[in-house]
Amino acid sequence: MAIVQERTVTPAGLGADIHWGAVIAGAIAAAALSLVLLAFGSGIGLATSSVSPTWRDMSFVLWFLSGLYLVFVALLSFGLGGYVAGRMRGRLTTVAAADEAEFRDGMHGLLAWALAIVLWAVLAVGVAHAVAPAAVPGGGSTGPSTSVAGENTIAYELDQLFRSERPLPTDYSDPARAEAARILLTSSSHSGVSQEDRDYLVTLVSTRARVSPQEADTRVSKIIPRAHDALRRARQAGVLIAFLSAVALILGAAVSWYTACEGGREREIGGLSWLWRTRAVRP
Repeated sequence: MAIVQERTVTPAGLGADIHWGAVIAGAIAAAALSLVLLAFGSGIGLATSSVSPTWRDMSFVLWFLSGLYLVFVALLSFGLGGYVAGRMRGRLTTVAAADEAEFRDGMHGLLAWALAIVLWAVLAVGVAHAVAPAAVPGGGSTGPSTSVAGENTIAYELDQLFRSERPLPTDYSDPARAEAARILLTSSSHSGVSQEDRDYLVTLVSTRARVSPQEADTRVSKIIPRAHDALRRARQAGVLIAFLSAVALILGAAVSWYTACEGGREREIGGLSWLWRTRAVRP
């Protein structure tokens, strides 16, 4: 007796292909919701960065809460994106392919998750290029002599280092400030600021701020430990936020898969799955 194996038949372009319309819709929904939630988080003080020179003085608890909020944003936004991708995907023609349909719904959720991340990466690069000229105090444009890392992390220490009551030539301030920032950035290394760099920094401060060598030496002695502490706190905060961001993205992938499968089930039954399950258990 011949055994006839049931095969799933799908219309051309449905089931077998990637439905990019559903994927793109899910990615846009995820990116839009995450933008709204991140803006709300910034409004209530859960931003992971700030233009304030005292941002690094935030407590560890606040940094941790900011990271947890990133996880919360990822769960909601990628959950919505996966649901939209799964619900809008074309359905298969037979019920026999339920397992295959669920797998493809989950894959569409993962594609929406990946595309949403790419959209955010492109947006982040564009914003970084747009705000880069504003990273330097005074509105100057960034160039070869500008230490953006130093200005973003130890700008206040640089202000204290070169503070002066006399007017300073604008064509000399930026190179000196950037060079001092690069020297102070070495304070976070294992060896710290070398004696040669420290002596040069004292000379630079004395010339730039027009103060005595003794005053410049006192300033350098105070600023180097402060810069080291600021860089240490910034590194700790960066590691914490990076770790929680990675956790948020991984959990977002899992949630996107799950909600895409749920959206696919609701697509197949033509309604909300929890309502369908409730009706199914009624006597």
